[in-house]
Parts: sequence; structure tokens; C-alpha cells
Amino acid sequence: MTEQVVCKKSDLEPGQMIATIFGKQSVLVCRTLDGEFYAYLNQCTHQGAPLDKGIICGATTDKSTPGDYHYCREGEIVRCPWHGREFDIKNEGKLLATPNKKLPSFKVKVENEDIIVYK
Repeated sequence: MTEQVVCKKSDLEPGQMIATIFGKQSVLVCRTLDGEFYAYLNQCTHQGAPLDKGIICGATTDKSTPGDYHYCREGEIVRCPWHGREFDIKNEGKLLATPNKKLPSFKVKVENEDIIVYK
């Protein structure tokens, strides 16, 4: 098993994400509003955009209409900066529009102040 400290807990407030390096790969580390950490390949599955240049947001609800958006699951969705593709942080990085597609993920553990990514 390969593992590596990629950042400190204090590097990310809840609702934030950061790009870091694991081995030779750019990894996106996300911290959801409930304080949990997740890690994914920092590359959109569509055309390879760096996801850390996007945002963490919520998903629109069925009450939304054009120009009047209602959100749920705030702080649990990563939106791609290039084409707006949305990935579910808490559900294996699945693409919201096509749940059978997902971001490559990494396992994460927290030891004291260290965020450790491993495969």
C-alpha cells in the first residue's frame, strides 16, 4: 500500500478543496461541510480540466426554474470550471448527470493533523 501525507487539516476549512500531489498525480482533496475529507484525481472526466479551479457547491433541486435556482446538498458537489460538470463528493465522485461515470478516487485517513492519501 502506498500512502502519503498530502496536507494538514488546517489547510482546508469545511467546504473547501485543494490540489496536491500524490506520487506523480495531481489529487483534489475536498473537505465537506460536515468536516469529512475525500480525495479524487484532479482532472475532469470530460476533457481533463483541473477541478481545483472549479467550485464546491450544492445541487439544484426539482423546485428550480430557469433563473430561479434552489439548492440542496450544499458543500457536497464539485463543479468543473470548463463545462460545469458536477461530481458528488460524498458518493464516490459520481457524475450527477450520468451516475455510472465517476472520478478516480483515493482513500483518505486523518492522523492527528495530517491528511493521508493512499491506494
